[in-house]
Amino acid sequence: MRTLKPSALVIGTTAMLALPAAMAAERVQVVTSFSILADMVENIGGEHVEVTSLVGPDSDAHVYSPTPRDARALADADLVVFNGLLFEGWMERLIDSSDYAGPLVTATDSIDRLEYHGNDHGHDDHDDHGHDHDHDHGHDDHDDHGHDHDHDHGHDDHDDHGHDHDHDHGHDDHDDHGHDHDHGHEHDHDDHGHDDHAHDHDHEHGDYDPHAWQDLAMGQVYAGNILEGLIEADPDNEAAYRENAERYIADMQAMDEEMRRLIGEIPASTSVITGHDSFGYFANAYGLNFLSPVGLSTEAEPSAADMARLIDVIREQNVRALFHENMTSPAIIIQLAEETNLPIAGTLYADALAAEGDASTYLGMMRHNAQTLHDALAEPGHDDHDHGHDHGHDHGHDHDHDHGHDHSH
Repeated sequence: MRTLKPSALVIGTTAMLALPAAMAAERVQVVTSFSILADMVENIGGEHVEVTSLVGPDSDAHVYSPTPRDARALADADLVVFNGLLFEGWMERLIDSSDYAGPLVTATDSIDRLEYHGNDHGHDDHDDHGHDHDHDHGHDDHDDHGHDHDHDHGHDDHDDHGHDHDHDHGHDDHDDHGHDHDHGHEHDHDDHGHDDHAHDHDHEHGDYDPHAWQDLAMGQVYAGNILEGLIEADPDNEAAYRENAERYIADMQAMDEEMRRLIGEIPASTSVITGHDSFGYFANAYGLNFLSPVGLSTEAEPSAADMARLIDVIREQNVRALFHENMTSPAIIIQLAEETNLPIAGTLYADALAAEGDASTYLGMMRHNAQTLHDALAEPGHDDHDHGHDHGHDHGHDHDHDHGHDHSH
């Protein structure tokens, strides 16, 4: 039997060990702001992407403080995906400090935004939100994502980066994206509904609720935007991305139907108490009334007056249970439970995935929330309402719209 010389063995072993690193280097390096977006990118990108999430599972993007390592991760990325609508108040400064020049995906680009009017206890202010919701969410035309995509992926959340954004930066490694990264960043904040100084506090969300992923129809819009970004960053694997996105969107549609069946067994008059106002889109889509002692950010603290008002509302309305959130302090909900004698019926996942278990993926999180609410609040055989929204919108999703940008690519 022929044996290899020791030197040949060393060379062969070294080459084998180098393969995984080489394969990882060939993948599209994607940085996402938080865990829900990371899971979406992994589902659509599949084997062609390597995803880094700046804020991990069970961690709070509202209060996150970026590190120099995060800036380096962005500088080395091929694609950056973030939520927008000021969900990550720190993201603009981080992109500035990294000198990242590649494609940016604002996941909330082109969603039906919900205006936020504060935690107006007892008023179902998510009923219309300025939307007539006569669209159908059917999304049958998702197979044509990426066509005519000459827009700049909703960069309107980066309006005040403080530079002209011609995005030359000397990053020659991004030239093959087919864009000179002008990106049309000369936006004037018109569609944010707030002025440039709204960014002074990381927990300031402006006029719109940023938690749009809580409606699976909006999740499908996220998927379309991510698909476009991946195609821009890696056009050679467009076919694979489209196939993955089509399958993922179909899974979202199926999950949406399952959730409507579960929530349909909960009386429409039911109110749900959670740690902060993160379920507005869920309420708008599936019809429950969510109340919270604080606003959109977990960083906020309720005043004694806020708590007193909420306790009054709990006693006046059909509130039968309280719910923790996975990344908010349990103290507020525990206090409410003690003062109202209501049970704490489980944990809902709002702004972050679980580190493990059934809520460790986006679709798993959505199923977990619907099932937890159903188990605590459903009345078997109660299906006499559609929870207020027929969601007949189709959202178009051929993505040939220009998102309000000047598209100077």
